[in-house]
Amino acid sequence: MREHGTGRTHLKWAALAAAGALALTACGGGADKEPSPPQGGTASPAVELPKLDGEKLQVAAVWTGPEQENFTKVLKEFEKRTGATVTFVPAQDPIVTFLGTKIAGGAPPDVALLPQVGALVSAVQNKWAQPVGPEAQAQLDKNYSAGWKSLGAVGGTQYGVYYKAANKSLIWYNAKAFEAAGVKPPKTWKELITAADTLSASGTPAVSVAGADGWTLTDWFENIYLSQAGPEKYDQLAKHQIKWTDDSVKQALTTLAELFGRKDFLAGGTSGALATEFPKSVTQTFTGGDRPAAAMVFEGDFVAVNIAQTEAKVGEDALVFPFPAVGAKAPVVSGGDVAVALKPSKGAQALLTFLASADAAEIQAREGGFVSPNKAVDPAAYPNDIQRGIAKALIAAGDDFRFDMSDQAPAAFGGTPGAGEWKALQDFLANPSDVAGIQAKLEADAAKAYGN
Repeated sequence: MREHGTGRTHLKWAALAAAGALALTACGGGADKEPSPPQGGTASPAVELPKLDGEKLQVAAVWTGPEQENFTKVLKEFEKRTGATVTFVPAQDPIVTFLGTKIAGGAPPDVALLPQVGALVSAVQNKWAQPVGPEAQAQLDKNYSAGWKSLGAVGGTQYGVYYKAANKSLIWYNAKAFEAAGVKPPKTWKELITAADTLSASGTPAVSVAGADGWTLTDWFENIYLSQAGPEKYDQLAKHQIKWTDDSVKQALTTLAELFGRKDFLAGGTSGALATEFPKSVTQTFTGGDRPAAAMVFEGDFVAVNIAQTEAKVGEDALVFPFPAVGAKAPVVSGGDVAVALKPSKGAQALLTFLASADAAEIQAREGGFVSPNKAVDPAAYPNDIQRGIAKALIAAGDDFRFDMSDQAPAAFGGTPGAGEWKALQDFLANPSDVAGIQAKLEADAAKAYGN
């Protein structure tokens, strides 16, 4: 069995679920009740950076569109403070394969932001990653809880800085579509299916599913599995200590089939869902007034970035509720992107130090669709009550969370388009009745990737 970062943290799960639910209870409120500071760095920088005049850095990440644009503003501030020139390099999934190609060609980026714990482990095992320097470590010790530091460590050595976090247990909904159908936000899975039935009968398909992107389907499964099977089973499956042919997996897939098996629930039906990429899954939910392509879309707090590409306003037209409880407790699954230095350079370490500071996080927080695990970030930096509530809940929970299961897996299983878990769950979306067949495929792919 392969060891992953989260396996060492032994983190609890219930507290964040409670905190998240409390934070979202009043999410029908207004969007901008606190003034946001002006764009750019904080008035008095919280972190000192070295002068790097003439130094050129490359930063790689899989971010695109508005997420990439917002992160570029952070890099511009780093350039302003240090004199360095930073180039953003768009990466492809799986990022480990992308980086391997760059490194083999003798041109690795200075820093990469990795979206999976498994990718961080691979980078360390391949001897690509550089341990964080003392300045970045000081920022981590000052600004981060033990759980988030542990996620960026491998074998007891700190390699990464978790710059961006995500609450991946949220369902965003079109307020007008819910009002037109007379539907209230559900608190349980049974209530969700009932609401979906009512919405679809009213003429608006219930859910927009980004089936073209396999990672969104893993998030659907993980939330159901965590709530239904519980945190201990979740940890065991994450480490492949139990098989994907286990009865608990059968139960979770059977539950998910209650939604995926109803073509009338899905925007565009099954074929439409399989052809829908994540950004479109969001934007089509919040266009068309009270007759959008779908009434709901499931995904993390970062959905707000994509909603901003529409005319809908978060907190008014676009509201949110916690992922409904399938078992005794509602789930909260977290994700994140970890910054890692791939070159032993002064510039790479300076950028890690900056990304571990509140100065960097507050710049991107103001743009929306971003949550930082950095506890020194001023809540007023977030642009609306919803984002502020999600961020406060994350910080208040400390170490009490469960990290995205597929992100803990080897990239060949949990992070590769057209392969492993991503592909198996796309096949499941296409044919939700084949639970046993999908379990067998998942287990075969997992056994190969984990080596057990």
